[in-house]
Amino acid sequence: MTSSEHLATVRADYDARAAEYTAFIGDAYASAPLSHALVRTFADLVRQGGGGPVADVGCGPGHVTAALRELGVEAFGVDLSPELVATARAAHPGVRFDVGDLGALDVATGSLAGVLANYSVIHTPPEVLPTVLTELGRVLAPGGHLLVAFQALADDEGTAEAFDHTVSPAWRYSGAHVAGLLREAGVDEVARLVIAPREDPRRGFPQVHLLGRRVGA
Repeated sequence: MTSSEHLATVRADYDARAAEYTAFIGDAYASAPLSHALVRTFADLVRQGGGGPVADVGCGPGHVTAALRELGVEAFGVDLSPELVATARAAHPGVRFDVGDLGALDVATGSLAGVLANYSVIHTPPEVLPTVLTELGRVLAPGGHLLVAFQALADDEGTAEAFDHTVSPAWRYSGAHVAGLLREAGVDEVARLVIAPREDPRRGFPQVHLLGRRVGA
């Protein structure tokens, strides 16, 4: 499957299940404090750095975009699924939501104070992940922050492994692999939260939340 075919598959899968996904994800996010423990820190760092626009890439129905705005961040959302973008716009009037690919953002180079990718890179095939992370680094201003969360491998020896995501094809990655790719993209790791596998009752996967800063500040 080519990259464009994969994007078409993910878009179609989320369009088809947009209502079901929306009904699930907001409550799931709110009821799992560890899953957004670094979001507030990310928002604090953006504000302390002088603020500026922040992209929530793979925003889905806009629940994290809205949370960022409640934290005083000038956030807007981007998602591949037109149905989810329409849902986000209806739920959060006045907030900007765009249809777009996180691997090819319609955003000027170095123009963002922050980028958040909350479990959105998991639908990126391993061979495309370096391109996606380079793109997220491209749009960050020097000193800007990136927070990326994903289901992870049990150790840092491996690289990637496919798993049975409910909606669309997905991969989990090692924290070291993602951190290394970000470093190559000019984003240095600042902090990492690893949630223990036993906290994931469904699959028993660790979860990694990796906070980085664009070099050159």
